[in-house]
Amino acid sequence: MTATQPPLTTHRFAMRFSSTPRGARLARRLCGHRLDAWGTPYGSDTHDGLTLITAELCANAVRHGHVAGRDFHVLLTVDPVTGTVRLEVSDTRGERLPRIPSATSEDEPGDGGRGLLLVEALADRWGCTARAVGGPGKTVWAECTDPGPTQ
Repeated sequence: MTATQPPLTTHRFAMRFSSTPRGARLARRLCGHRLDAWGTPYGSDTHDGLTLITAELCANAVRHGHVAGRDFHVLLTVDPVTGTVRLEVSDTRGERLPRIPSATSEDEPGDGGRGLLLVEALADRWGCTARAVGGPGKTVWAECTDPGPTQ
């Protein structure tokens, strides 16, 4: 008799959030909760890094992608076969594309701009594409490989 394993499914969390600092905080907290529930525990280096990436991309969507009356969208997926965690944050400002400032640049004093340096350092890959669904705008995405177990 041969035992069969149930197929591993990709975990998926998607939600719209108000384009406010409160919406960005809620997105970070809910993504952190999902990661923990899917097997990347609170307090682990992977969880902390992914939560920081989430915080930065959501804050950027609020600060640089805000359009009055429009929400931003978060999609978090984990592929248990490859261990790849992908975060996508979409907003409605397609003309304001992200760029990585140099660590020593003073291009925009007072405007921050260091968050993408953190994303660059923590993510295995990241980028920006035109928003595929849900309206005009852009999607900024980041991928990390989670060495921990997923359920």
